[in-house]
Amino acid sequence: MMKKLLAIGLLAFLYVPVFAQNDVNMGIIPAPVSVKKGAGTFKLDKTVVLISNEVKNSKSADLLNAFIVSKAGFSLREAKSAMPNERAIVLSSAAAEQLPAEGYKISISPKTITITGKGAGLFYGVQSVMQLMPDKQHNEILIPAAEINDYPRFKYRGLHLDVGRHMFPVAFIKKYIDLMAQYKLNNFHWHLTEDQGWRIEIKKYPKLTTTAASRNGTIIGHYPGVNNDGEVYKGFYTQNEVKEVVAYAMARFINVIPEIEMPGHASAAIAAYPELSCFPDKDTFVADVTPWAGSRKGKQVQQTWGVFDDVFVPSENTFKFLEDVLDEVIALFPSKYIHIGGDESPKKYWEQSEFCQKLIKQLGLKDEHELQSYFIQRIEKYVNSKGRSIIGWDEILEGGLAPNATVMSWRGVKGGIAAAQQKHEVIMTPNAGGLYFDHKQSESADEPTNIGGLAPYSKSYNYDPVPAELAPDEQKYVIGVQANVWTEYIQSAAKVEYFLLPRLFSLSEIAWSQASGKDFKNFSEERLPLHLSRLDKTGTNYWVPTPLGLNQKVLNGEDFSITLKEPIPGAKIYYTLDLTRPSEIGEQYTKPIKVKVPKGQKQILKTIVVTAAGKRSVVTETILNNGSAEVAAK
Repeated sequence: MMKKLLAIGLLAFLYVPVFAQNDVNMGIIPAPVSVKKGAGTFKLDKTVVLISNEVKNSKSADLLNAFIVSKAGFSLREAKSAMPNERAIVLSSAAAEQLPAEGYKISISPKTITITGKGAGLFYGVQSVMQLMPDKQHNEILIPAAEINDYPRFKYRGLHLDVGRHMFPVAFIKKYIDLMAQYKLNNFHWHLTEDQGWRIEIKKYPKLTTTAASRNGTIIGHYPGVNNDGEVYKGFYTQNEVKEVVAYAMARFINVIPEIEMPGHASAAIAAYPELSCFPDKDTFVADVTPWAGSRKGKQVQQTWGVFDDVFVPSENTFKFLEDVLDEVIALFPSKYIHIGGDESPKKYWEQSEFCQKLIKQLGLKDEHELQSYFIQRIEKYVNSKGRSIIGWDEILEGGLAPNATVMSWRGVKGGIAAAQQKHEVIMTPNAGGLYFDHKQSESADEPTNIGGLAPYSKSYNYDPVPAELAPDEQKYVIGVQANVWTEYIQSAAKVEYFLLPRLFSLSEIAWSQASGKDFKNFSEERLPLHLSRLDKTGTNYWVPTPLGLNQKVLNGEDFSITLKEPIPGAKIYYTLDLTRPSEIGEQYTKPIKVKVPKGQKQILKTIVVTAAGKRSVVTETILNNGSAEVAAK
């Protein structure tokens, strides 16, 4: 039994040790709908009993007990009821059907903690109780009394991971899922195919893993790169591994949505099966079962990043291939949704293809955009025939939206607005909303190689997934929000964590918490530091925030008194004023920094945060300016 509990609680270390006493949300991320603090505390020690009399709640009970083992060093005795003088933690589904979907209630008194919910709701209630537990003192944990009522704003709360460019071991995928579950996200979008690699085993087409899952080299540095490493990069997930991940996620109330890209972003598949290509040069065509279709000889999986002209030819042979692939994918994933991509699909080869031009005329289509709509609608009908629905990026709007499609709006919010106005469900994931987590997190030169763009956690936190342009009756079609982690420049699990955290916490709050309950000051100064301080004691990587109090790049004046605060408990701030790089051997911030700048001049304050575990923030630079804007800019 103990081994089982410990296995369930492997990532229990990620919970915060204590909440700030003045925090209205009691340290919980995402912020609950309502928190009412009570009088006194519940003392958690070895004498407390755990009551969970419903078999369907056993996994949540095991999760809580495993966490208590890791936190306190003891497990709770399970009982059917508490004796008159016994303190108890009670997991119950009584009257839970009256709660909103995925909702829960927590009641904490000096004698009893009662967590009420069913299925995912109870699971999320347990997550919140675990966040409430401070560190053990004198063999007991004191949990403040409170009444908490909570339920999500959106039914779809998603996080994406691209494994086509760089893939990651199953153990890390599970850790990724654990992080999602702990912060109440419920849809894992697994981007499995790309120009640079096909990452899922399809038994009917073995070349997808022997050829399409391998590329001969990867560029070094940002596109176009300073060189190519010349190394073979390969890998894929077997169908047994996929089943393992799906089952792991389901146990944590997370749905796994597979993405199979089409008609573009398909170079890897075309390298394995060239007859799927629409390359128009007839001199280099190879035979296909349909007239006018063909492909280049000697194709390779793409070694660089970007958008490529090669796309699937919309022939019967291609549709048969894709239907066969989807058959195996649908058998592996119980998800209602199958993501079919549809983004960034160039039309150049379709324009030059005799076959495609004849098909456009034959079908009475207006142009290549309508040909793409035909392509997507063909696939949608097939997916619908299997009892599933498609999701596509917002390009699937072009040429006419497939009848039952859900749209992911990524190129800003216009696609989401258009789809909602057409009464289609929408998931908001705009790159301009701070939801592309492959963007850099600050303007510092210390940021690692990234795709570009600026998306600090404050940007995603301040994004509202429901566009103001939508009328009240259209807003209901916005079913949720998602952040995306593209991996052109993210080669390792540690770097995924660096780009993911702490932005995951912002995503969690905008996906779950009510818009009226959002409070960035409370989030960034009260709760976020506590969650990061716990991460700092683990092997999990993350982006260390810069000092609190530096909100501007340029400060104007003559006499400055700069007050800073460490962004994580136990961290230290170091600074310089002599243009050198700050470090532990430099000046440590212990009191307000006082600087007098001569008229017409400027001085540069550089700071760095070093956590208790030795993790470092990027270096920030703040200009203390006593001159013109031109002086500050020099």
